[in-house]
Amino acid sequence: MKPSYLEIGAPDDAKARRFFADLFGWSFTPMENGGWFDTGDIKTGLHGKDERPAIVVYFDVTDIKVAVAKVRQLGGKADDPTPEEPGFGRFSTCTDPQSIRFGLRQE
Repeated sequence: MKPSYLEIGAPDDAKARRFFADLFGWSFTPMENGGWFDTGDIKTGLHGKDERPAIVVYFDVTDIKVAVAKVRQLGGKADDPTPEEPGFGRFSTCTDPQSIRFGLRQE
């Protein structure tokens, strides 16, 4: 598996948008609940009102249902996969047995 998506969760998405755009020169496409940065290589989403601010790495999987089941079998936690989002795919936010956050993405 390789990283295929980054999600920036921030308490204030407008501040985070300005910071990362200024820092890296990324352009931003707003959406209903946040938006995404054009980084050139990897889609990078942004959303606000996050109580646990972090940058979460999503790993590419071929079958998200199988991958979610394996996370759970290995003692981790995984949200049920989201419905298909055009241009983004399906996602599941997960934690390993020590509560380290990561995600799965099926394009």
